[in-house]
Amino acid sequence: MSTATPPLKTQTAFAARARQVVKTYGSDETRVTALDSVDVEIARGRLTAIMGPSGSGKSTLMHCLAGLDKVTTGQVFIGDAEVTAMKDKQLTNLRRDRVGFIFQSFNLLPTLNALENITLPMDIAGRKPEKQWLDQVIETVGLSDRLKHRPNQLSGGQQQRVAVARALASKPEIIFGDEPTGNLDSRAGAEILGFLRRSVDELGQTIVMVTHDPVAAGYADRALYLADGRIVDDMADPTAETVLDRMRGFDGRRDS
Repeated sequence: MSTATPPLKTQTAFAARARQVVKTYGSDETRVTALDSVDVEIARGRLTAIMGPSGSGKSTLMHCLAGLDKVTTGQVFIGDAEVTAMKDKQLTNLRRDRVGFIFQSFNLLPTLNALENITLPMDIAGRKPEKQWLDQVIETVGLSDRLKHRPNQLSGGQQQRVAVARALASKPEIIFGDEPTGNLDSRAGAEILGFLRRSVDELGQTIVMVTHDPVAAGYADRALYLADGRIVDDMADPTAETVLDRMRGFDGRRDS
């Protein structure tokens, strides 16, 4: 559904990469392989959907790409920085300075208004927001008239817009969204997906979104489908219909 092709930045063409990533939990008889030798490259300036049934490894892959979870073996990169070689303090700084997050549960502070929630990560880091960019982000997500409102004065869709703006405001290299419309009704969800699409097309952002929803995946430039810890399909320019058909095919294969 992309309407424009943002120019690639001067850094490597990939915002994130995984090389032969394995993630296991437990040991011996209780050992579970969540990711099984996964190779993937996330292009800059694109919206990528990660899909798959429950237990497929889709959230684990996102957490490993974002540096929120350590891999068992393999390498993960954000740009040219090897996440898997970093110590905890380096990881904290990387996530703060170069990565944005959008969570299903919004994660807004109730005592702060919308604008304060948007700028909170930069305030904590001791950095001032770039005013022109901040204004552009706020306008893009349609929050200009709600900035003084606290979360309990906002609808669920508006709260998630604040979360999207917060993720965009610091100009991260990449944004990860974990079921970002999972707690929203279909209308509010469509609004948020539209904002994410616009942030890619108009602001040149890179977004990786975990979702189980074919409609959400239809907003993406690319849909990766995981099963049993492996990428089993890589679809360019997905639509809700093509994703749903592909999901039915995989489900039928698993049931046979």
